[in-house]
Amino acid sequence: QVQLVESGGGLVQAGGSLRLSCAASGLAFSDCAMGWFRQAPGKEREFVAAIGANGGGTNAADSVQGRFTISRDNAKNTVFLQMNSLKLEDTAVYYCAADRNYGSRWDATTLRSDYDYWGQGTQVTVSS
Repeated sequence: QVQLVESGGGLVQAGGSLRLSCAASGLAFSDCAMGWFRQAPGKEREFVAAIGANGGGTNAADSVQGRFTISRDNAKNTVFLQMNSLKLEDTAVYYCAADRNYGSRWDATTLRSDYDYWGQGTQVTVSS
């Protein structure tokens, strides 16, 4: 009964900002590393950002470094992705994911295969 529900996607102009949210239920959220991935049309799903269970150990893809920030609120079982200075190439479906085995790793993983649960995704479209 694990459920991850993304929200906050939409249409935004290049250079603008958007904040995505992912509400989790049915799992020990505070024990899980959380990640954001995205998939553009015709491309493989790629890593965007990840955060450790305690809010540390953050990672971000080079393509979004300095523009996107991942954060979490364990009291609300929610992870966020603040996206600033959006570019056309940021257009994709953004997926939230949970890694329940974070305790066995050094850091929040960037590998898609390490995540156990996935949301349905939210569309982000950046226009010119």
